[in-house]
Amino acid sequence: MIGIEAIGAYLPRTCIDNVARAAEAGKTTEFIADKIGFHSLPRKAADEGVIDLCRRAYDDLQSKRGFDPASVDCLILCTQNPDRGGLPHNSAILQSTLKLSERLAAFDISLGCSGYVYGLSIARAFMEANGLKSGLLFTADPYSKIIEPGNWDTDLLFGDGATVTLLSDSPRYNLCAGMFNTNGAMGHSISIEPANGRLRMLGANVFKFSMIEVPKQIATYLKRQDLTLGDIDLVLLHQGSKFIIDNLRSKMELDAAKAPFSASETGNLVSSSLPFLLMPYLAQDVPNLRRILLSGFGVGLSWASMLIEKVGPIDDIA
Repeated sequence: MIGIEAIGAYLPRTCIDNVARAAEAGKTTEFIADKIGFHSLPRKAADEGVIDLCRRAYDDLQSKRGFDPASVDCLILCTQNPDRGGLPHNSAILQSTLKLSERLAAFDISLGCSGYVYGLSIARAFMEANGLKSGLLFTADPYSKIIEPGNWDTDLLFGDGATVTLLSDSPRYNLCAGMFNTNGAMGHSISIEPANGRLRMLGANVFKFSMIEVPKQIATYLKRQDLTLGDIDLVLLHQGSKFIIDNLRSKMELDAAKAPFSASETGNLVSSSLPFLLMPYLAQDVPNLRRILLSGFGVGLSWASMLIEKVGPIDDIA
């Protein structure tokens, strides 16, 4: 069965200090710290693109979990902001850049904050259906390309970064079937303005959607899996803002250790949010993390949940 073996990541070194520009944005430092929660935002250099971000994430993965690049037979890239207008598909450019085998399936998917959960499910299904053994799932959404500077509804929220997840038939975490929902009628809540090509977000819509639909989906999903929140060791929620995470925790009666907010120095990384959040738990190999619930929600509007379970006898991981 195809599952998660390791995760690599990259954040640009240049960061924007949100606290320092609070007054310019018409906000208090307390609002930045307690509501938005993003103290600083990594931003790519002007000459850095999706391929550059992914290449650096790949280098990080290689440094953590050495593997034979020749063994990789699947490459999937989740991005909404591809280089070169998306033609050719950036996964093909990445295959060449990383000098991976030509005996490799490569394709892009376009999804936002739910993209990691979708990507895991797509990768598992595609790889298992075609007898593939080793895959790379990249996420990279440099929203700085589409943010209008000074539009504080978006300029205070999004960071740039990339991750890559090594998927294999010798995983550390197995992937369970996910659950997926879409409300395209509300897609205008996070969209591109046709007039200027810049990101537009209706924060009240996004907050209301998050508070209603995310807990409902999680409850429905766990019921389908014959589980409760008490059976889950860690709940990783898309890091949309500290205010969203705090309110979701309150609504679902979860404590901060079980459903952490850990994005104060990264901002909202869109499709990279969940793998970046998951990465340190894999690196630490925490023994009592048997079941982890992933929940991504945002652009679309789209929301998705998936349970991942640690590989090994229950006695070893309980």
